[in-house]
Amino acid sequence: MRPLALALTGLLLVTASAYGREVRLRPAASLKAASARSSGGPIVRLRWRDRARGETRWEVWRAARRRGVLKANSTHWTDRHVRVGSRYAYRVRPCRRSRCAKSVTVRLKVRGAAGAHQPVAGGGGGGSGTGAPGADPFAGSPTIGGCPVFPKGNPWNSDISGYPVDRAQSDAYIGSLGSITLWPDFGSGRYGDYGIPYGVVAQDQPLVPISFHVSPEIAAESDPGPYPIPPTARVEGGTDHHVLILRQGDCRLFELYDADKQPDNSWSVYSAATFDLRSNALRHDGYTSADAAGLPMLPGLARVDEVRSGAIDHALRIAIPNTQNAYIHPATHAASSSTSPALPPMGLRVRLKPGYDISGLHGQARVIARALQVYGALVADNSGGSKVFISGTPDSGWDDDDLGQLKSIPASALEAVVTGPVHPG
Repeated sequence: MRPLALALTGLLLVTASAYGREVRLRPAASLKAASARSSGGPIVRLRWRDRARGETRWEVWRAARRRGVLKANSTHWTDRHVRVGSRYAYRVRPCRRSRCAKSVTVRLKVRGAAGAHQPVAGGGGGGSGTGAPGADPFAGSPTIGGCPVFPKGNPWNSDISGYPVDRAQSDAYIGSLGSITLWPDFGSGRYGDYGIPYGVVAQDQPLVPISFHVSPEIAAESDPGPYPIPPTARVEGGTDHHVLILRQGDCRLFELYDADKQPDNSWSVYSAATFDLRSNALRHDGYTSADAAGLPMLPGLARVDEVRSGAIDHALRIAIPNTQNAYIHPATHAASSSTSPALPPMGLRVRLKPGYDISGLHGQARVIARALQVYGALVADNSGGSKVFISGTPDSGWDDDDLGQLKSIPASALEAVVTGPVHPG
């Protein structure tokens, strides 16, 4: 991909008095925007020289909204939520506890170069990867509540039946799973509250505050509130307590982890993230979400309405016992201390082997197994258990006995395919 050109004037230098001594912050002269990957669309990468004294964090603002909180001694930050042709203003400032030095501002316009991928209509920074100019990037995409769930060219919606097997690592990755089997981690409710629920709200749903009951680092990786979470939002059972809400109109997805509703209808959470379902934009590298891998959860859930239609046209979300401290895009976060290259990284794409015979399966189980052969699954979490857990919604329409057929499929029937480089966590 050729880099994107942008307008940038001058070398900025700001000197401010703070904390009783001089604080100087000077960005590098060459602020650049370039394609993050062939289908990732434009990015803006900020770089500066660290001339602060005693800072404990750096804050990056776009317009009037804080976009990132970085550790001391940081010198760069990447914005993946940009569009070709749009103008942006960024402010960067060093802070110490509750006090901050004067910020430096840079303004730029992201210009498209020949051959550069353009963001999809209404998107926030991702290319559709669909090919012909003027083609509907959402044609064939799954839909929920009248919203597309990412463009058709998005990794979640990509047919991987023809992708090459990762010859170097597939055997090790799958071998690390041992003799365990697949397991549907959802059902009708007959045997308990299993599955990850979601809700759909109107665009005028009132916003409520979000607070974080964890370390500042995790909060800094999360998207701040307020969120359109209704007081009646269903919380996932078990221990994870996820809340997933899709807002109609702007088709934005809001996801919470370890969510606890407060008496004033606000929510206290461990982490939270938002996604534009009309964009391919990823979260920043190293950022978590409501999921351990930094991925959205809703796009990977098996749903009854899809199964009744006869096909699931997207990848599924899976949780496996253990992963390594690494990730593959579209994942952006690792959740392991292990450096073993034999363990799967977050975001690893696996599929049910084409030669695995699913003709003996019937009903709902067969539709899900076929989706695993065509679209595969993305590793999104560490389960700590002894199964390959497939995620889906809780729904009285599930036939638990039918789904039980999936439990006969061994993990050895899976294979890892090549989708991109492994990034260290």
